[in-house]
Amino acid sequence: MRRLIESVAQGVILFLCFVFGRRIDRSSVPWLDGPTGPPRIGTSFHRSVAAEAGLEVRTGRDLGLLPDCAALDGGGFDSRSLHPSVRDFYEHTSRYHLDVWSQWSPLFWPFGWALIHFVSRRMEQLNFPMYPLETAHGMTSDVEQLVEPSGRVVFTSWLRRNLGSGLVIYSGFYSTASPPGHGPCVKTVFPVVRGNATVLLRPEAQPDGSLRLISSGRRFGDPGFYRITEAGPGRLRVWYVRGFHEIFHVYPDSDGSVRTDHFLRWWGLSVLNLHYHITLAGQASQAAGSAAASSPIR
Repeated sequence: MRRLIESVAQGVILFLCFVFGRRIDRSSVPWLDGPTGPPRIGTSFHRSVAAEAGLEVRTGRDLGLLPDCAALDGGGFDSRSLHPSVRDFYEHTSRYHLDVWSQWSPLFWPFGWALIHFVSRRMEQLNFPMYPLETAHGMTSDVEQLVEPSGRVVFTSWLRRNLGSGLVIYSGFYSTASPPGHGPCVKTVFPVVRGNATVLLRPEAQPDGSLRLISSGRRFGDPGFYRITEAGPGRLRVWYVRGFHEIFHVYPDSDGSVRTDHFLRWWGLSVLNLHYHITLAGQASQAAGSAAASSPIR
């Protein structure tokens, strides 16, 4: 029965992509180019992508989702306006430890539960936490770069797992891209079965040095959410899901850490809110040790 429900759910998603998507040549939309997934994504898919494309996998404790935030400059955005701690997080992400809390809208919680239990768990991808304490043990944050022989970083892989359950929360590929309707955007690609979910987020620097990343637009070619499926050799079917928006607000805290509020909305209705507390890995370990040392012995 479970497998039947999984097949029906995936079939519905593919049907919606067929009905609302447009069939286009992959080469005509380089700003949407990204890996498409097998039935299971898991923890090592990014390495198989690198091997197939002849890319080097670069690891280290100083890698960032963006090699340089200046890659986003243009269209009214100036990376020099960012607070140093916000910029450092994006340029040196692997230095940091993340804790996350979740809050689902009661209206969308049943749909989210069904999607995660019948699609995400089997796919080993996009296992959003359903309860605030589900990530009480924290999450991993593994950053690796996929690099051409010339040294150009094609994608940065960011794998995050739930430390308590071991489930893959996100396995994403990060880069920048300039869609026809906007200047440089943060591009995130989340491989799924026979396709991917690609999100283009336009950057906004705030007066206080914080950063807002917004995936919203009016039409195909704007920043926003694109659900992509394979449609034959060199062909894609692309659905621009205009009603689905994501907003990230990344801001410095008074204690030197960075915080992020992540909002997912459907036609203006709140679906899921995620809050991240981001600390330097060494500071997170010291805080955990101090907390353990101060706990009373029972």
